[in-house]
Amino acid sequence: MDQARLIDLQSRYIVDQGPKPLARGKAVASTGNPIVTETVMKVLASGGNAADAAIAGALVQAAVEPHLTSHAGMVSFLYWDAKTKRAYQLNSLGTLPHDLAPFRPINGVGGWAREGAPGPQAAIPGFMPGLGAMHDRFGTRPWSELCQDAIRWAEEGHPVSSFEYGVNVFAAPFSTYFEEGRAVFMPDGYLPPVGSITRNPSLAKTLRALAEEGPTYFTEGQWARDFVAVGNALGWPVRLDHMTANPPRWQEPLSFSHRGNEIVSLAPPERQAVFCSLVLGVLEEAGIAQMEPFGADYLFYMSHALRLAEQACGFLHDPQYFGEGATAIMDPAYHRSLAQLIKASRPKVDLTDHVRLTTGAAAFAASGWNSAKSKAPVGSCEISIVDAEGNWLQMMNTVQSGGIPGMAVGGVAMMGSHEQTSMNAHFSNWRTPGARMRNILGNTFVMKDGAPWLALGTPGNVYATVAQMLVNILDFGMTPDAASDAPRMLPLEDNYALTIESRLAPEAVLGVTALGLHLTPMPAWDWNMGSFQMCWRSDAGLMASADFRRTGTAASLI
Repeated sequence: MDQARLIDLQSRYIVDQGPKPLARGKAVASTGNPIVTETVMKVLASGGNAADAAIAGALVQAAVEPHLTSHAGMVSFLYWDAKTKRAYQLNSLGTLPHDLAPFRPINGVGGWAREGAPGPQAAIPGFMPGLGAMHDRFGTRPWSELCQDAIRWAEEGHPVSSFEYGVNVFAAPFSTYFEEGRAVFMPDGYLPPVGSITRNPSLAKTLRALAEEGPTYFTEGQWARDFVAVGNALGWPVRLDHMTANPPRWQEPLSFSHRGNEIVSLAPPERQAVFCSLVLGVLEEAGIAQMEPFGADYLFYMSHALRLAEQACGFLHDPQYFGEGATAIMDPAYHRSLAQLIKASRPKVDLTDHVRLTTGAAAFAASGWNSAKSKAPVGSCEISIVDAEGNWLQMMNTVQSGGIPGMAVGGVAMMGSHEQTSMNAHFSNWRTPGARMRNILGNTFVMKDGAPWLALGTPGNVYATVAQMLVNILDFGMTPDAASDAPRMLPLEDNYALTIESRLAPEAVLGVTALGLHLTPMPAWDWNMGSFQMCWRSDAGLMASADFRRTGTAASLI
C-alpha cells in the first residue's frame, strides 16, 4: 500500500478515545467504529432503512473489530417500526445444544485463570441467524448488497487503532491459542501495531460466499459444515442439525413507566427491563431526584439499589420454562420495601475511622487503576440508528455467546459462550430444548406520547450502567450526552467496596466514607464501563452521540 493511501486511512478511520462531536439531521446513527458508522450512513443515504443499515454495519463491524465482535457471535435487536407503531425484540444469542456437555477447549487460559472462573464453552452461533431474521422481517435492500462493504474491508484491510491494539494485547493469550486464531490476530507473526493495515483474506472469501448464499451459509452451508468438522476434531460432538435447532426468538419487549416516560427494554430471559425497573423504582422511593448527583447519598443509595437488583435477577429465568419472575421483581410494593431496607442500613454514626482502620484513608482510596475489574478477554459493540422514515433501532453484536472458544473458521474468530448454571451468573441457563439464557444486554427505548424520543445501549458492564444513564437523564434532567459523560459505578460488593470512575468531588469521597463504604477506583473514563451509542429527539431535531470511553462516532444525513 502506498504511503498516501495509508495516511488517508489513518486520518479518516483511526479515532482516539476522548470527546466526540454530536450529530444532528433528518437521520442519525452512532456506532463504536468510524468505518461502521460510514457504512450505516451510506446505506441510509441510498434508501435503505434502519434495519438494512444495521445489518450492513454489523457485518462490517465483525470484519474490522474482531477483538470485539464476530460473525459467529450473537445479536440482540430492539426495533421501533414506524408503520405499525410497535416495538419488536429479537433474541439471537448463541445457544448450547441441550444434549451436549460443556466443551471448553482452552479452559484456564487468559483472564479466566486469574479470576478462578471456568473459561467459555463452545456454542452454536446466533449472529448470522439473527441478521437473517432481521432482514426477513424488516429489510428492504438485497442481502448481497448489504454484504459488500464487509467483503471490501476484510479484503483491503483496516487501520489498527491504539484501542484495538490494547485490547488485542489484553486478549492475546486466549485469541491466539490456536493456529487459526493467530492467522486472524497475528497474520505476520505478531500483533499488528497501531496505524498498520490488517487484512483477513480468509474472511473475505467467507463473506463472498455469504453474500451469494445468504445467512443459511452459516447454518446449513459450507461454513456450517466446516464449523462442525473443526468442533468434532477438537472433541466436541456437535452435529449439523444443532446449527438450526434453536432459531432466533421474536418477543414482545417489556415496558414500565417512570416520570411520565415509558421505558421499553428487553424482556426475559433478558434481564435489562426488569433490572432497570427495580433500580429506578427503589431510587424513586428513596427520593433520588432530591439528592445531589454523585454526592454521598446518591452513591450510597445507587450502589445498594444496583446490588439488590443484581440479586433479585438471580430469580429470573426463561418464562417459557419457568414462572413469571418479572412481575414480582417489578412490583412497586417490592420496590418500596427494598427502599426501606436501604434506608434502615444507612449508618447513624460517622464510620470514617472504621474505613480508615480496615481499608485505608478515604483520600487515597479514590485514586489508582482498576479497569472495572475486568480481566477476561471480552468484547461487544452497540449500534443506534434513527432513519428518515421514523424507524428506531438499538442493537448489540458481540464476539460473546457463540462459536468455538479461541478458534477461527473461515477467518471468523470466535469466543464461545459464558453461559453457566448459577444463580448469581449474568449468563445463566438450564439445559432443556429451546431454552435461552438470562443475559444483560442493554437495548432500551424511552418513549413519550406513544413514540420513542431516546434510544440507548452499550457494551461493557451493561448490567449496571443503563439504569444509571436513565437516572441521569430522567431523574436529574441531564442531556443524553452529559449523562454519558458522568461517572459510572458497579454494584456495592460484599465487603462494602464501591468501584467507581474516579471523578468524584472531595466532599463526596469523604461523605461516602463516613457512610461506611470504601472506594475502589477505576480510571476517570474506563473503557470497560461502556460505550453508549445513542440517538434522541430534542428541540433541535434528531441527535446522536458516541461515548468517548471508546472509539465510536456519530453521523447524520442533513
